[in-house]
Formats: sequence, C-alpha cells, structure tokens
Amino acid sequence: MSDSSLLFMAGKNTVEEQRARWERKRSRTAKELLETEHKYLEQLDLVVTFFVTILKAKGTLKPAVLETIFGPLESIYSASHVLSLHLEKGNLGLGLENFSQNLELYGNYAENLEQANKTLKEQLRKNKSFRRFKKLQETRPQFQGRRLEDLLPLPLQRLHQYKHFLRDLLENTSPDSAEYQKLTKAVKSVSEVSRWVQDIIRKRENSLQLLRVQKLLKGQKTQVLSPERWYIREGWLSVVPPKGGELKRRMFFLFSDIFISAKPCHPLHPLNSNKLACRAVYPLHQCVVDKVFGHTQSQGGLLSLSFPHKTLLLMSSDQQDINDWHQCLAAAVRKLKG
Repeated sequence: MSDSSLLFMAGKNTVEEQRARWERKRSRTAKELLETEHKYLEQLDLVVTFFVTILKAKGTLKPAVLETIFGPLESIYSASHVLSLHLEKGNLGLGLENFSQNLELYGNYAENLEQANKTLKEQLRKNKSFRRFKKLQETRPQFQGRRLEDLLPLPLQRLHQYKHFLRDLLENTSPDSAEYQKLTKAVKSVSEVSRWVQDIIRKRENSLQLLRVQKLLKGQKTQVLSPERWYIREGWLSVVPPKGGELKRRMFFLFSDIFISAKPCHPLHPLNSNKLACRAVYPLHQCVVDKVFGHTQSQGGLLSLSFPHKTLLLMSSDQQDINDWHQCLAAAVRKLKG
C-alpha cells in the first residue's frame, strides 16, 4: 500500500473517530435532557394538578387572581409534555425546533413572576380558605416538603438548563447533519429568550436596590427612585476637608447618574436611629474623576472628584476598595458623557 493510501486511511479514521466522539457526547446529552425533562414535568404537574386544576374547579380564587398567580404555567407544561414525547422517540431536532416556538411563554412567565408572588402573598393574608387549601396540598407526600413558592420559579431555572443542553447538543452535531440547522434555530431562540429573562431579572433586582436605598435615607427629600437610574455600588469612605482638619466618615451611594453622600442619623433618634441623612447629591455628568494616590501597592488611596463648584477628596485605607471605587466612578462618568 502506498504512502498516500496510508495517509488517506489515517485521515478517514480520524474523521470517523471524531464523529464517533460527537455521537457519544450527543447521546449522553440527549439522554440527560430527557431524564431532566421528565423530572421537570413531574414538578410542574404538582402545580398544575394539585393547584391550578382544583382551584379552577372549586372557585376558591377568582379567575383573574388565578391567572395572575400561575400565568401561562399550563401552556408551559403542555409544551414540555410534547417535547418529552419527541425526545422519547429520538426526534431531537424536530422536537426542539417545535418547542422553540413556545419559548416566548417563558419570557411572559418571567415578566409576570413578581406580580404573581405579590398576589400570592396577598391572597395568603386575606383569603382564609385558600390559605387552608395551600397548606393541605403541600402536606401531600408527592410534594416532599416543597411549598408552592419553591415550585413557581422552576420554569426560569429550566430555561437556563435548556440553554446549556442545546449548546452541548449543537457542538456535538455534525454541521452536515439534517438536525444541525434545526438545533441552530433552537439555540438562537433559547439564547434570545434567556437574554430577555435575564434583563427582566436585572431590572427587578435594580428596582429593589433603589427602593432599599430610598428607605435607608431619612425623609423623602432625596428622590432615589427614577425609571432610568441604575444602582452600581455603595460603601464607607473618608472625606478629606479641603483646608485640613479631621476626616469625616460618610456613606456613599453610586448610581448611573448621581453620587450621594450621607451620614448616620443620631443613634438615639426615636424614628431615624437606623437611617442615614443625605448630605449631598452630585450629578455625575459634571464630574471629573482622578486617582491622587493609590497607583502602587501602598496602603489605601485617595480619589479626587471635581464638580463645577466643589472638589471632593475621598480616602480609604483599603487599596482594593479605592481601586474599585475609581473604576466604578470612572466607568459611570464615561458612560454618561459617551
């Protein structure tokens, strides 16, 4: 056999070995996807069977309230049931392609989840018969100690898992395979909806941070809550007086557009002992940030924040802390001016 023939045979074997590795990994991922889908369906079934279906029949909750608490959960359950049937038959590409058309349900579910949790708490407080019903259902052996509140976030957790499963499947599918294009579409759909959901979660977490800071500040004079405002960070820094003197320890809150300085209220104040009094609100679009020292591995550092009518000198004994503040402040100012 000639050298060229041997090289051809070796190349062929290498390609076949690669395809065999892809197929093994793909089979393992497909098996895990099906097994976890069955478990996911069992958990969703607890909510659909023991809550949604019975509550609809009993009329314990008004239809609008029921819809608010559970959102499109029944439709999500149906879509997953159809997907599991496809997976059981080995119709991976077709099953996932069809399933990806229902992924918008997950985005709608995420948008509704905050209101769902509020309404659930409200009904548990006001509706005695619903409170009793929920407690009774949760004591069933199928629930294994889980509460309704533990089961409602499941679709969002599963969406995150779908993203990883589908990427693994695509990576281990040959590009010339009939299923490759279907999996590519499914991966794109899951990634888009996942970004949509992450954006919803990020906005919700930001709203909670703004609300927390608003409640920390005494009175309502300083308006922290604003639709376009983003929380960045907070922490204690020492203010260096411009003409010398004793350092003043202040709490600072950095947002996407403003920088707030606050000091603790008097510990013996009858109403505000745990609150902070706002000392100043600085607009970041007028700010110039400089690191005065702290460039080397020295102890701590000093920042200079220049505004049209004031310069703030802020100090920390923690080197990493002053570096983080400098990075966050510079990035926020740059973004506003860009």
